[in-house]
Amino acid sequence: MDDAAEHRGLLTDVERERYGAYRKSDDRRRFLTGRVMAKTLVGERLGVPAADVVFDAACEDCDKQHGPPRLPGSTLRLSISHAGDRVGLALTDGAELGLDVEATTRHADDGLLDYALSDTERAAVADLADSDRTRSFFRYWTGKEALMKATGKGLRIPLTSLTLSAPGEPIRLVSAAASTLDPATTRLAALQPGSGYDASVAVLTGDELEITERWWSPAPAALGH
Repeated sequence: MDDAAEHRGLLTDVERERYGAYRKSDDRRRFLTGRVMAKTLVGERLGVPAADVVFDAACEDCDKQHGPPRLPGSTLRLSISHAGDRVGLALTDGAELGLDVEATTRHADDGLLDYALSDTERAAVADLADSDRTRSFFRYWTGKEALMKATGKGLRIPLTSLTLSAPGEPIRLVSAAASTLDPATTRLAALQPGSGYDASVAVLTGDELEITERWWSPAPAALGH
């Protein structure tokens, strides 16, 4: 998305401070894209102009406005994630959720496997070819990151404490040491962010998920009042 004045005009003063604090232009552009996309699509859901959508991003630990965005007074829940030239937004109504998008250009070496995978998962990928092991690793990685975002606990939940389904099976949570995650009330879905990327969404619900994926580009009419 273009780093245009009309897009920056949708940001609040606090969001403009965050935008300006990024040193790299790519980071500023990703932040701006995520906020404009979120405000535009939330505005469509609520029937209000994107410029009227104001998020609360207060951090649970320090109360500064650098946490995940929330919509006070609404049952809508959202999660934004970005990697490379992909910026993703997940929206649902009434259930906490998390989205993770990752570029799959890194090689899944033993260090990454040991850091992220449980014993069961490492055994499941041990005999795979390198390309299949890397592909399976990123499916595990995005699924676990999405789960941690859904709980709001982030890296306070060790990745190795979660076990997901084996490669080739639909993605799901098999077991978790954290009491905040129960396989019976947790749903995962693998997404299709395009070649060179992987993405997963997690929703804290016992209901089956109905996922609608679509590509997005900003329409000028959606940006103003």
